[in-house]
Amino acid sequence: LRKVGAEVRTRAARPVARAEEEPRRKATINREKTSFVYVTYIRSTPEQVFEAITKPEIARRYWGHENVSDWKPGSSWEHVRADAQRKVELVGKVVEVTPPTRLVITWANASQAADPASYSRVSFDIVEYEAMVRLTVTHDELDADSGMAKGIRQGWPAVLSSLKSLLETGQGIDVFAKPKVA
Repeated sequence: LRKVGAEVRTRAARPVARAEEEPRRKATINREKTSFVYVTYIRSTPEQVFEAITKPEIARRYWGHENVSDWKPGSSWEHVRADAQRKVELVGKVVEVTPPTRLVITWANASQAADPASYSRVSFDIVEYEAMVRLTVTHDELDADSGMAKGIRQGWPAVLSSLKSLLETGQGIDVFAKPKVA
């Protein structure tokens, strides 16, 4: 294990087929895995935070997407762009649900849904404090050098800042904003 900022990198073995002359034998290659952890404190209740993650009409207000599912273990979920096209951008399965304190889902680009190796995992842990909650989002089982790993490092801080802003002020931030050029 190697700790890199908010990331923890590990090596995971992946089976790969060898040359055609040995179709029944398999070798393994090591793929480096990483995780990303983000912790924020929000003046809210566990119920409100959990609903903001799981209710499409709330998620669209801070994320620009809707998380759509019946939120039962084993069910599918989709991350749908909240615009006229309604494009499904991410997909996965609900792994664990303990309202209002924990949600675990698998996560993959919709274009890679058929590839089991493309899935990562996201855990939302919500702990009540006095007049606030601590939300910990852990995104793990990511291929370290993948586009997904790079994207979530930028995406989660913006999305979770917007969630915090929405629940504390009634208005999310623009998660699609670009930096101003000087």
